Amino acid sequence: MEILLYGEPILKQRCHPVPRVTPKVRALVSNMAEAMRQAHGLGLAAPQLGEPSCVVVYDVGQGLVVLINPVIASQEDVKIMEEGCLSLPNLHGEVARAATISVQARNLQGRRILRTAQGLEARVIQHECDHLEGTLFIDRVRPDTLYWAVGEDENGEPYRQPTTLQAAVRVFESRRGKSR
Repeated sequence: MEILLYGEPILKQRCHPVPRVTPKVRALVSNMAEAMRQAHGLGLAAPQLGEPSCVVVYDVGQGLVVLINPVIASQEDVKIMEEGCLSLPNLHGEVARAATISVQARNLQGRRILRTAQGLEARVIQHECDHLEGTLFIDRVRPDTLYWAVGEDENGEPYRQPTTLQAAVRVFESRRGKSR
């Protein structure tokens, strides 16, 4: 399955809760996990595959985690870190997010879970939960920190080409126009 890029209307829409875990939901989760891994991402939300359902998958190095109907129940502290998004490839910028969160959700078996997360895991959960509300990282980014990652230097660090939010949006809109 192809990950939708900025400009697709579903990426700006609020998703629907999942009433129960069905074979269709399990197939969606499987497709999401595969698409996320193929894109070398850390997380993916259902609308990024065109499905307006409240489903998130992520893997920050501890195995695949599935959150169905996630709700962030508590947040502590704030940390500013760099983010990117599979729906806005190669665009990065700094976003302030809670450093520690608790999230309530259902797992793939339909059981209620409460998960506490810190650091990168907390950031990924918040980023993906934003997608379920129609919010993209560029809606939260510090605009003066945006840059395109264009290639890598000899140490594997990205070359950074600074950009503005308006310029980045124009790039994605022009790409979308060409793909139609």
